[in-house]
Amino acid sequence: MDSRGPDRDDSNWNFRARHETETQRLDRNWSGLLQELRVVQTGVQLLTGFLLTLPFQERFEDLSDSEVVIYLATVALSVTSTMLLVAPAGLHRLLFRRHALPDLVSASHRLAICGIATLGLALIGVVALIFSFVISPVAGAAAAAAALAMFCGLWGFGAILQSRHR
Repeated sequence: MDSRGPDRDDSNWNFRARHETETQRLDRNWSGLLQELRVVQTGVQLLTGFLLTLPFQERFEDLSDSEVVIYLATVALSVTSTMLLVAPAGLHRLLFRRHALPDLVSASHRLAICGIATLGLALIGVVALIFSFVISPVAGAAAAAAALAMFCGLWGFGAILQSRHR
């Protein structure tokens, strides 16, 4: 789907298979998107809140310079993810009663993808930081590489394999 909505074949299929109008499809897509955002928002907000408290802990001073860089990058990713995942609610409020549901669904879809991607990167940063601090920088790099591989596998390759089974 692009900013103008789904292509004609998709709309025709939805009408034949689901007996729904374009507006009903958009309502269903908006509802589904909101459910997905509800699932991720709690987690990303808890992660962000936790990360924001770390500098006030006694052992924060024990972090190496590279661990501080990882921490700051992770905080930036987590805050960015929070903003991206909350943005559809603000966008909905701005576009309310303007008959802009196609634009709202399309933009919110992109915001959700970016928000979940930055959340994945923030989680990789958390893994790197914890393993580096608790074990060693090498363990941090290895754990981050494993988390990145899992993230790419679940998101990238998983989506590719799923689309081939259609």
